[in-house]
Amino acid sequence: MAELVEVTSADDPRLADYRDLRDVELRKHLEAEHGLFLAEGEKVVRRAVEAGFTPRSYLMAPRWLDGLADVLERSDAPCFVVSEALAEEVTGFHVHRGALASLERRPLPPVEEVLAGARSVLVLEDIVDHTNVGAILRSGAALGFDAVLLAPRCADPLYRRSIKVAMGAVFTLPWTRLPDWYGALPTLSAAGFTTVALTLGEDAVPIEQAVAGLDKVALVLGSEGHGLSERWQQSADRRAIIPMAAGIDSLNVAAATAVACYVTARR
Repeated sequence: MAELVEVTSADDPRLADYRDLRDVELRKHLEAEHGLFLAEGEKVVRRAVEAGFTPRSYLMAPRWLDGLADVLERSDAPCFVVSEALAEEVTGFHVHRGALASLERRPLPPVEEVLAGARSVLVLEDIVDHTNVGAILRSGAALGFDAVLLAPRCADPLYRRSIKVAMGAVFTLPWTRLPDWYGALPTLSAAGFTTVALTLGEDAVPIEQAVAGLDKVALVLGSEGHGLSERWQQSADRRAIIPMAAGIDSLNVAAATAVACYVTARR
């Protein structure tokens, strides 16, 4: 059972994993250096532990102890019990969901392992907003996609904000990073996937048409600002568009993903 440890000072070194959660660059460095990530909220903490991630510690206000009692019962990691005011002082924001956990990262699996048995895959290029990455994973999981591949510059799916928006889908939907940006799409094509790039290109056809009758599909989505790079647009097998009302040319990338996943899942 997790040892309950009452902490009354924000300077306590045992709380180092939870400091300055609003400082994205600092958190990136700290989490990479120590091989950890944070889960926020009772449901997300529970899903992370149930997915097999090893807790380093927990941080929560007393009123959240009962809700996670069964998780703590099965854990050897310490649980730091703090007031809500102290939690805010340490993390830099109001922890309105009450519970946080620091968990150990796992080595990323190879692309071949993630794609084994997959028929529907999302491929993300340079999507840098953590909220968008989390929402995309949530849509992919909800609509039956089998895996997600991320180009090297995409935001971290295990960053706290991504996990929170994904509601834990990042723990169950297989994902990894692509080691080779330049040749990524031809490699997928060689593996039997038809790569379908979401783009406003002149030769793009409606998404329903682009995915109709395909067995293995990889939907390819680009960055929030400029969309897909020219290299990925041209190396994709097909280019597709989501038809829209006059005067509107695009959707937020997370919204576009949800629409495209819905259509593709019913191909």
